[in-house]
Amino acid sequence: MSEALSFAGAADLAERDAAILDFEDSWFTSSVPKEQAIMEHFSMTAARYYQHLNTLIDTPEALAYKPLLVKRLRRMRVQRQSARSARRLQG
Repeated sequence: MSEALSFAGAADLAERDAAILDFEDSWFTSSVPKEQAIMEHFSMTAARYYQHLNTLIDTPEALAYKPLLVKRLRRMRVQRQSARSARRLQG
């Protein structure tokens, strides 16, 4: 069943967006630093990549394509936002 969802999500997802999600799911196997791999694979800066990734993980197509990855990335984003808010309140 999950393969069917992944296939349906991939059909609705742009090829580059699917490639970004696939890369994010497996970048740690690369022998080069992540920023360098981003530049080599996508010809974009790391900042632009992360901007695109943050927009991408909010789409239902991305969630259908890679649900575990997208949920993990969303959770990590919320944790970072909470930590930033806490630091602002302290200082």
